[in-house]
Amino acid sequence: MNTYTPVTPPSAAITAEATERLGGLATPPGALGQLGDLAVWVAATQGVVPPKPIDRIRAVIFAGDHGVSDHGVSAFPKAITPAMVRTFLIGKAGVSVLAAQHGVSVRVLDLGVDDDLEGVAPEVTAFKVNRGSGAIHLEDALTTEETFQAIAAGETIAAEEIAAGAQLLISGDMGIGNTTPAAALIAASLGLPAMEVTGRGTGIDEAALVHKMAVVQQALDRAGERTSDPIETLTALGSADLAAAAGFMAAAARAGVPVLLDGVISVAAGVMADRLAPGAAAWFAAGHRSTEPAQSFALDKLGLEPILDVGMRLGEGSGAVAAVPLVRSAALLLSDVALLADLM
Repeated sequence: MNTYTPVTPPSAAITAEATERLGGLATPPGALGQLGDLAVWVAATQGVVPPKPIDRIRAVIFAGDHGVSDHGVSAFPKAITPAMVRTFLIGKAGVSVLAAQHGVSVRVLDLGVDDDLEGVAPEVTAFKVNRGSGAIHLEDALTTEETFQAIAAGETIAAEEIAAGAQLLISGDMGIGNTTPAAALIAASLGLPAMEVTGRGTGIDEAALVHKMAVVQQALDRAGERTSDPIETLTALGSADLAAAAGFMAAAARAGVPVLLDGVISVAAGVMADRLAPGAAAWFAAGHRSTEPAQSFALDKLGLEPILDVGMRLGEGSGAVAAVPLVRSAALLLSDVALLADLM
């Protein structure tokens, strides 16, 4: 585990070359807007101008349960988590439909589901750390050993996906109650109070939102000064699935493979990945803007502008997968649009 090892950013020379090519396309200056910026980022992460078509995109859904879900912070019971794992496996979840449409492979893994998932293929549970995290406002989410185990699992999973040929990775999530630890991780990392980062998650009412804010603040107060260290932050406020996702993203960045972030869970893991591997965020792009307030704060901190802003809050990696056509289009525009100099 290469914890805290800085990450080498995408090539500055390639970024400059891609920017120059973008400026030379047979389009008015700036006409491609954010697609132009995205194209430059794709080229820089690939290390080549013009960029190659993005054909091999692999999404991994990290599933886990959260003890805090038993304390009135979610509109749904945690029994939904194992049910959704099975739904991913038969290809009938929201992200499954989008992924099939856009040619993205989907892999779901149980890191901390509070269920034995009887009858599920053993590879789904091969990295299981526990059966749910602790209720973060009352106790630590994980032991230190579990945190390291989860991060190492994420690193191994990234290596497997990269070995399978991934050009772009997506981190998805499944776990009832997971917006609560995600908000806590972002608040702790950015030094923000609970009231600024806590959202409605699966759609809780006003009274439940006030209660959820109090739970997140209690968790932050309980963790205290420990949140200055990323391992301690994940141990106190995270979960096995979030720690694994952070390890996954950090390992991808170290290997020079870009990651397309999803909603608040994915972005919380991205913030933690950037703390575990400083500079990792240069290898991330934001698939979409979630309705959760913590996500926008975190994206600003990471310096990322979302590709889509369509009010999604499904999770699963769905917003990132929905943005895939634009990422592919950006790369193709930079490679296939004629250069103005060739037309003169």
